[in-house]
Amino acid sequence: MNAPDNAQKTQPALDVAHVRKQFPVLHQHVHDNKRLAYLDNAATTQKPEAVLNALDRYYRYDNSNVHRGVHALAARATQGYEQARARIARFANASEAGTVFTRGTTEAINLVAYSHLLPKLEPGDEILLTEMEHHANIVPWQLIAERAGARIVVAPVHEDGRLDLDAWRVRLNARTRMAAFVHVSNTLGTVNPVAEMVAEARKQGVSTLIDGAQAVAHIPLQFEDLGADFYTFSAHKLYGPTGFGVLLAKPELLAAMPPWQGGGDMIDTVSFEGTTYADGPARFEAGTPHIAGAIGLAAAIDWLDAQGLRAAKAHEDALLAQALEAIDDVPGLQLFGTAPGKAAIIAFNLEGAHASDVSSLLDMQGVAVRVGHHCTMPLHARFGLSGTARASFAIYNDADDVAQFASALRKARDMLR
Repeated sequence: MNAPDNAQKTQPALDVAHVRKQFPVLHQHVHDNKRLAYLDNAATTQKPEAVLNALDRYYRYDNSNVHRGVHALAARATQGYEQARARIARFANASEAGTVFTRGTTEAINLVAYSHLLPKLEPGDEILLTEMEHHANIVPWQLIAERAGARIVVAPVHEDGRLDLDAWRVRLNARTRMAAFVHVSNTLGTVNPVAEMVAEARKQGVSTLIDGAQAVAHIPLQFEDLGADFYTFSAHKLYGPTGFGVLLAKPELLAAMPPWQGGGDMIDTVSFEGTTYADGPARFEAGTPHIAGAIGLAAAIDWLDAQGLRAAKAHEDALLAQALEAIDDVPGLQLFGTAPGKAAIIAFNLEGAHASDVSSLLDMQGVAVRVGHHCTMPLHARFGLSGTARASFAIYNDADDVAQFASALRKARDMLR
């Protein structure tokens, strides 16, 4: 296999001013001419002009369905679509034969749950999760466990947001059939030791799925070296289009999995007497795919690789440190998730104030953050919370965003007293 595009490279420090120029959405003002400080990146990232242009070019000049068509537009669309698969596989250090296109991380996890695990799940079997999982990595497993008479087992997190790895190991046993865990917590920013967890699971013959939705825009991905059975992520958190995602899988596992959805393009032959199915990724890509999504994600990967993923992460880590220092003396500030080495995500509340009120006041000052349970209700319940506000940083955020966030938070505190 060729060396991945995100392999170690010597790269200069990130030129954030140059990066920001490439995001049209950032150059606007909101609420009475307030500068926009977009800090909602854990929910979705903005799109650079390179991605917008790729989407426009496809729809403007190449729009056609893929596969089987022999006319010029169909050929160009098919070429772009399959070249995107190759590019995404290289980015992840995965094989093309194991790179399945989905509607997002959520669909990818459902696909694995229903096609890989459910057929072999028996009463008394266990599925091991953690307290910090996104709902997308909880509910699908609950649904199939209920069908099969299996049970969900949950490993706790420490007070600072670290996974209790010892407790996780204890819960990994002969009854465990799947260990599914998040790479980076979308609420706490905790970065889990996924390589260690995969190795522990493999010793006991347990399948593994990693939810990488919050990781791929920040941490280099080496799927084949990682050794996990499945890894999932979404394009829209990687500066790409919404409604598109990727399931990385060991090809031999895909070969043993039955189709999950039926329709066009996932078949070999069809008759009313019976149907045979396509091999590899095609078996799990029924119907007209999100062609522009694939092309857009490939363009996003090209763009991010040109900036330098490691340079981007160093920049985001520096912003996190700046932000934590800038808000440290805000009266009544409560922070959730302080694990060492965490990603650039800050979940917080102001004592005595509702998170929605805080977020609304920040919005009126041009600061966009997320509010609610962030699709991690069990995690919030573990900390006795109904919700939090969340600021999350990306490659295009800068020191002005940090200063605006800190200033807005102080003003919000004063207004809520």
